[in-house]
Amino acid sequence: MPTVPLPDDLRAALADQLRSTAPSSASAQVERLIESYRGTTPTAAPILRDAADVAAYAAYRMPATYAAVRTALDAFRLQSGDWAPQTHLDLGGGTGAATWAVADAWQDAAHRSTVLDWSQPALTLGAALAETAHTAAVRDAEWTRQPLGGTARLPRADLVTVSYVLGELTSTDRESLLAAATEAAAGAVVVVEPGTPEGYRRVLDARDRLIGAGLHVLAPCPHDGPCPVTGDDWCHFAARVQRTALHRQVKGASLPYEDEKFSYVAAARFPADPAPARVVRHPQIRKGLVLLDLCERPPGLERTTVSKRHGAAYRAARDTEWGDTWPPDDPPAA
Repeated sequence: MPTVPLPDDLRAALADQLRSTAPSSASAQVERLIESYRGTTPTAAPILRDAADVAAYAAYRMPATYAAVRTALDAFRLQSGDWAPQTHLDLGGGTGAATWAVADAWQDAAHRSTVLDWSQPALTLGAALAETAHTAAVRDAEWTRQPLGGTARLPRADLVTVSYVLGELTSTDRESLLAAATEAAAGAVVVVEPGTPEGYRRVLDARDRLIGAGLHVLAPCPHDGPCPVTGDDWCHFAARVQRTALHRQVKGASLPYEDEKFSYVAAARFPADPAPARVVRHPQIRKGLVLLDLCERPPGLERTTVSKRHGAAYRAARDTEWGDTWPPDDPPAA
């Protein structure tokens, strides 16, 4: 699984801002955050309550959130062609992981980002991290405290990202936020949640709402039809995350990486075609064979066997990763 690198300037900013954070004191906050982000209990207040919570989040969760959003944006960009946002709204953006990801995905777009969140400590740290960013889109981002949900109107933006926040909200506030995000999006909406059954269900609900509002799904689904994943299964993907030194200390981990599982949907108002199919499980490589589990059109799940007799397709299948489109646009030459 390819590793999603954390930008050098973000890695340096995290190290600088969190230099005084003691791993032992952050561990308790990390455990609470793990339960909150993976759990099913919504709140009427921010999960990130104070500076200690925010420091723990930035050390433990921000690299993973960045990697998940960055991976989702890559899949979206493969289908969206030359489209690029001029304005970006990061809803529930906290310390700004999605804002950094958007800036890295569209490095030449010269867009403006606005981060809205209900946690002032998160926004304060996010703004501090952004001060030394190499890209103007991050350095010049606006950091605004605003309650999530309710009936407040959101500023119009070409791209709206909603990452790792829906699980914090009550069902009423979640519905209001998704409706407001859809209305605010002039071009596209990208929703990312943890790759758990609960996170997938929240993404599936967001997908239904986006399609109902007239947007078309570009990733990961190859269609706007009903999701063919049923029963106890759920659609999710993974991104390998580089752990910082503080991250390893806080988690008591020895490996330099971890795999972040996430669910997402990216939908657009502008004309574009989704991929013909997407790989929804780790490809299984056998002697002379590659087994690909695909979500394809018309809505359905299909296992495809690619063998040596398929030539270039077989070579492409051996290099294909979980989450990739299929078939590739440019299969390897003989």
